[in-house]
Amino acid sequence: MEKFDKEAMIERIAETLVKAGSTFSEDKMAAYDRAVCQETSPLSEWAMQAIRENARVAKRDASPLCDDTGIPHVILEAGKNRVVSGQMLEAVYEGIAEGLRRLPGRPMAIMGDDAERISQSGGLNPDSEAVVPAPFMIRLSEDDDRLRLCVLMQGGGPEIRARTYRVFHRHSMDVVIEEIIAWASEVVGQLGCSPCTIAVGVGRSHYEASSLMLQAMEEGNYDRQSAYEKRITEALNQSGVGALGLGGKTSVLGTFLKVGPQRASGVRIVCMRPCCCFEPRRWSVDL
Repeated sequence: MEKFDKEAMIERIAETLVKAGSTFSEDKMAAYDRAVCQETSPLSEWAMQAIRENARVAKRDASPLCDDTGIPHVILEAGKNRVVSGQMLEAVYEGIAEGLRRLPGRPMAIMGDDAERISQSGGLNPDSEAVVPAPFMIRLSEDDDRLRLCVLMQGGGPEIRARTYRVFHRHSMDVVIEEIIAWASEVVGQLGCSPCTIAVGVGRSHYEASSLMLQAMEEGNYDRQSAYEKRITEALNQSGVGALGLGGKTSVLGTFLKVGPQRASGVRIVCMRPCCCFEPRRWSVDL
């Protein structure tokens, strides 16, 4: 079995979670810089400048970008020459818990049995680390020697506005894209925390579409947008919602779209998530 330094791995994962929760990627900051330069609404320009400054301070202080620090989602990518053991997964859980203590994560875990957790009658756990991560996603890397972990911190507002459902595609990518635009148009103005980033996965099942949406958030780049991603962004920016709903040219910073394998059927399953102005909150580390 491949040996690993558990304590070192816990430390690297804790640092990764803190960076995910406190740091804008370079391409995201560049996207804000472009949006501010192009904005014609003084109120939206001010709001985006404030978001940029908030991001600079959060990075400097390793503090949360937002009060809703989010639920950790983990993607683990392993090459065929690497071993993923139960001990390693235990270290990931411990590293996530340590990162939540340091950030710190907002206490959001509800205690109790199934009914008590749903009703919130079991009480709030005061510990940040009680916010356990969502089930991990593990996938095979094209790099045989890679073992890479990505942490995404998912806030509640985008989850409320997200949607996963079937699309009758009629053998046309245009039909799918127009449906995505229609879904997103309903929620961009409702989210409040704009400009958004639209994350989309298209798969064969609800589970696969959601997984592809997470991968889109992990892999997406504001500096490299496909024709379809640009089309979605440009259509949604016609809404005039603007930053924080104040009106303006920039309601959406960009779109991250990932299309997976498809089946011979009359439907495509689409998962669409309108990420808030601070998302995707993501960071990756090689283990």
